[in-house]
Amino acid sequence: MVKKVIFICTGNSCRSQMAEGWARSLFSSLKKDGRAYSAGISPAGLNPLSVKVMSEVGIDISAQSSDPISKFDLTTFNFCVTVCSDADKHCPILSPQIKKTHWPLEDPAAFDGSLDERYSMFRRSRDEIGILVERFIDSFF
Repeated sequence: MVKKVIFICTGNSCRSQMAEGWARSLFSSLKKDGRAYSAGISPAGLNPLSVKVMSEVGIDISAQSSDPISKFDLTTFNFCVTVCSDADKHCPILSPQIKKTHWPLEDPAAFDGSLDERYSMFRRSRDEIGILVERFIDSFF
């Protein structure tokens, strides 16, 4: 049986999108039988800086979409990972069989600085999320 994980944040534009991309890539490279998705409390569209910094590590998330949680039947998931406090507070009530994890990640889109500084912030987020996703997969898949 294929295990499924959904990553949830407020806008489904940065953190959850990067987590989905990392998970899909790692499932493939580690030959793990898993499926990854992402959703938002209030979807805001895929952030172009997320697409750019993920492409720097060879992961293409450009075809991913920014979707509302309501698009998914959460009862079909094995795992739910919230990646921001807002999503953690507003996450729908989950069935007891779904393991929920919370990662309180800083929002790179909220960082105010020059374009180079913003790219640097997105890269830090990308790398932190990559480490967390790899540990998550090692633990549960």
